[in-house]
Amino acid sequence: MKTVDVIIERGSDGTFDANMETYSDLEFGLLGQGKTVEEAKADLMNSYNEIKEIFAEQGKEVEDLRFEFKYDIPSFLQYYAFAFTLAGVERITGVSQGQLSHYINGVRKPSEKTARKIQERIHEFAKSLSQVRFV
Repeated sequence: MKTVDVIIERGSDGTFDANMETYSDLEFGLLGQGKTVEEAKADLMNSYNEIKEIFAEQGKEVEDLRFEFKYDIPSFLQYYAFAFTLAGVERITGVSQGQLSHYINGVRKPSEKTARKIQERIHEFAKSLSQVRFV
């Protein structure tokens, strides 16, 4: 099974794209779009199933793919809004709620340095959660 990267990004119109990176050993690309991250992912999977059907009709096989999703900051914040409030993300990352709100609403884009800081702090938080043990 081949692992492929899919970039989830929020467009300027507020919709989301799930765009599979290009791979020279694959004869196709995939794109999903939607009003939410979930819809974009579902559309991407629908595109994948359609490609498999088209190739099957042509007598070709499509390698099984595993998708690794990578998010821009607005997509991450929208997708995980059920678990993270802006106040919580601020406490975890040190980035103000106002700044995070600007990223979500497309008013501003985070600098590379800020995006890296958010990513690192989220990973640290996830690592600490993975070490939780209940008695």
